[in-house]
Amino acid sequence: MAERTKVTKRTIDYYTNLGLLQAERSPSNYRYYDVSSVERIHLIEKKKAEGMALEEIKKEFSTSANVFEEIDVLELRVKMQGLEKEVSQALAQLEKSDPKKFDAVKKDSLALIQTLLLLLN
Repeated sequence: MAERTKVTKRTIDYYTNLGLLQAERSPSNYRYYDVSSVERIHLIEKKKAEGMALEEIKKEFSTSANVFEEIDVLELRVKMQGLEKEVSQALAQLEKSDPKKFDAVKKDSLALIQTLLLLLN
């Protein structure tokens, strides 16, 4: 990682300890970083060169992460609502063609969708 990003191992360790980078630990306690960490280090270095303190960078990263998490949840809600409509339509067709299967499927499907929607709220 140090070679790829042109920063020292000590710097990478420091960024990790500050919470600017996330690492997985191997059973032998080695740190493993994903591909996005390379870009993140480049971004940290760029922001440092612009005069930002590491604490400011950390705050900016956490704010960005929160915004993306909120967007992801909103997208999931919209998709789940769309799925709920599709399942309702499919159940309506099933009700007409096979009322016995409809009763069994309806209870499980709607309960699952409603639970997922509640979890997203």
